[in-house]
Amino acid sequence: MAEAVDVVVIGMGPGGEALAGTLASAGLSVVGVEERLVGGECPYWGCVPSKMMIRSAGLLAEARRVPGMAGESRVRPDWSPVARRIREEATTDWDDRVAVDRFTGQGGRFVRGRGRLAGPGTVVVDGEHTREFRACRAIVLATGTEPDVPPIPGLWGSGYWTNRGAVETTEVPESLCVLGAGAVGAELAQVFSRFGGGVTVVEAADRLLPAEEPGAGDLVSRVFEAEGITVRTGSPARKVSHDGTGFVLDLDGERVRARRLLVSTGRRTRLEDLGVETVDVDSRKRFVEVDERMRAAPGVWAVGDVTGRGQFTHVSVYQARIAAADILGEDVGGAEYHALPRVTFTDPEIGSVGLTEAQARERGADVRTARAEVASSARGWIHKAGNEGFVKLVVDARSDTLVGATSAGPTGGEVLGALTLAVHARIPVERLRSMIYAYPTFHRAIEDALGELG
Repeated sequence: MAEAVDVVVIGMGPGGEALAGTLASAGLSVVGVEERLVGGECPYWGCVPSKMMIRSAGLLAEARRVPGMAGESRVRPDWSPVARRIREEATTDWDDRVAVDRFTGQGGRFVRGRGRLAGPGTVVVDGEHTREFRACRAIVLATGTEPDVPPIPGLWGSGYWTNRGAVETTEVPESLCVLGAGAVGAELAQVFSRFGGGVTVVEAADRLLPAEEPGAGDLVSRVFEAEGITVRTGSPARKVSHDGTGFVLDLDGERVRARRLLVSTGRRTRLEDLGVETVDVDSRKRFVEVDERMRAAPGVWAVGDVTGRGQFTHVSVYQARIAAADILGEDVGGAEYHALPRVTFTDPEIGSVGLTEAQARERGADVRTARAEVASSARGWIHKAGNEGFVKLVVDARSDTLVGATSAGPTGGEVLGALTLAVHARIPVERLRSMIYAYPTFHRAIEDALGELG
């Protein structure tokens, strides 16, 4: 017999955990369902440990930029203490048991297992014991995504890594092929290269970071090649083979050999396992379609990666706030994505917000653009080694506002904050020009780019 509760949240990643805690603290009876670890991908295998890896690799790079320090040494850096530190700190600060205790301390109830819809208002949880819940107020889908592995002949069962294998490894392979050069692939490629691995990046598109401005991919490609990373773009993998000691990728007219293979070609949902068709949601689609208040169907909301609005923790938590307010009957503005920020934490960092120039033109905007080089700014000149980067502005001339921007450079993600505010608030370009920009900072390159608009 189904147990009646107010809300069932299926998936306790960042968005699901935040939403479930908010509703439980408001006095609702909330059941949070999670098959794996509370907190999701981000704290254990994604954002948190990967940025620890990047920080460690960045310190090595900075030392190598100083003559007579690490750059003069032929000794390969030891990865094992870094790996131990990452696992220790990640599991200390982001412990599944701590997260469960935090949620139950807010008044929620946690159930371990795989949740699925079984009709309007009904959730079945398959775990140690099968349980059924009747959600009287809301069901929330927050099940995230999993690695999307392409159907390349020979790939399945070959022992390739996804991001999880790369983050969990205790040894840097002597050679690594990274298949896919989006944010995850690019970040991890640079980390393993800086710790002494021979790295080849293979990307089917014509540039690295294909979702970003072409200049961003070109910049990262130049930096990678200068650091000894081999870049192969416009080269889809046709076949993969593995002989027990290494991988061979057949490209168009070329073969790439490596001890390890990291597949980072995107992520996918598993709607077919969620039973969404029982509430008239199409399970054949890539994502759950939601309205501006995260409603997917009568009595059903969805937040996070499963909505297809950006595979970022900040998007998931943003959507969770809106969905929680809507479920509680509070007056809440609808979700806006015109100023969605994203950062690739390579060195240089690639921060971007809103539309690229190509996207703006596709939408019919009367586009004006400008670009300023970070190296030509006062701070860039002072910074010297490692000062590669640029600021690009994409302006809708009709409204005289930014609709997109890219901030690439040593602190590209931090400089992005000012640009995100400008796009979000639709601040007129003339108003941005009237600001005072602190000297000497990297963000003064924004002022330089505004001057290039004419």
